Amino acid sequence: MSSDPLSEVLRAVRLTGAVFFAVDAQGPWVAEAPPAKEVGPYIMPGVEHVIEYHVVTSGSCWGGIVDGPPVRLTAGDVIVFPQGDAHVMSSAPGMRGEPNHEIKRRATTSQLPLSITMGEPGGERVEVICGFLGCDARPFNPLITHLPRVLHVSTAPGGDGVIEPFIKLALAESVSRRAGTDCVLARLSELLFVEVVRRYLATMPAEQGGWLAGLRDGTIGRVLGKLHDRPAHDWSLENLAHEVGLSRSVLAERFTHFVGVPPMRYLAQWRMQLAATLLSTTQLGLADIAEKVGYGSETALSRAYKRELSVSPADWRRGKRAA
Repeated sequence: MSSDPLSEVLRAVRLTGAVFFAVDAQGPWVAEAPPAKEVGPYIMPGVEHVIEYHVVTSGSCWGGIVDGPPVRLTAGDVIVFPQGDAHVMSSAPGMRGEPNHEIKRRATTSQLPLSITMGEPGGERVEVICGFLGCDARPFNPLITHLPRVLHVSTAPGGDGVIEPFIKLALAESVSRRAGTDCVLARLSELLFVEVVRRYLATMPAEQGGWLAGLRDGTIGRVLGKLHDRPAHDWSLENLAHEVGLSRSVLAERFTHFVGVPPMRYLAQWRMQLAATLLSTTQLGLADIAEKVGYGSETALSRAYKRELSVSPADWRRGKRAA
């Protein structure tokens, strides 16, 4: 069975959802969020990279990164900030406010999910569900690297996918606060993110490059599938080219166009991520990890780790456990 590189990457970078909070706003209002790296230690302690997103459940508003063009959002729309940029949500375009650090305080002192009321009665009422996703950024996360700073998905009534059911379930769970609500909301946020990425992938221009575009390309998608399916295999540019029916030069050029690095360089980076995941999540010894990711020996793995990350695998493991 051929591997699904997107699923493999999501597993390897340990995508996980976090606390929700619900905003109920009326009249003129603005909420300016600081960079996710400032909020992350309170929302998701120990997580390397934090993504923030917002789902409009009723009414309409505007959202966008600070000093960037705002996007109009209506009920059912989702806006995601994959790079963790500071951003603004507001009742009208062009509004600015003071960065809101209240979420950091309340996340450590209040029952979750949180509820926030903004503005004054009398204007249009807007309801927004906000959430966070965490993942590993190092040593290698091709998905986050190649996503734009803003992802906006607009859903039409009766559309397919998980976004509409997500909204209904998230609202129900946020209100009920039953046992297990945090876990349910976290898993829902992971599903939502995957669906948003899928829709982005489906609507990318044909000429666009990047890792996600490579997944969509018939030939490069097959190459990525083979590398992810058998990362420990003794791959070479020659046998990869033979597998997909291209010359070495054509494969190298086409792969680099989409993915940004040659196939063998990509494989080395992916092996580093797999090794990092095993170091962080298992008790396996270095020799076993080296064999699983294609380095053959503990010495070869340590040499590659120090070359790529300037730290030994053992020190990496200790650092992750301390975090």
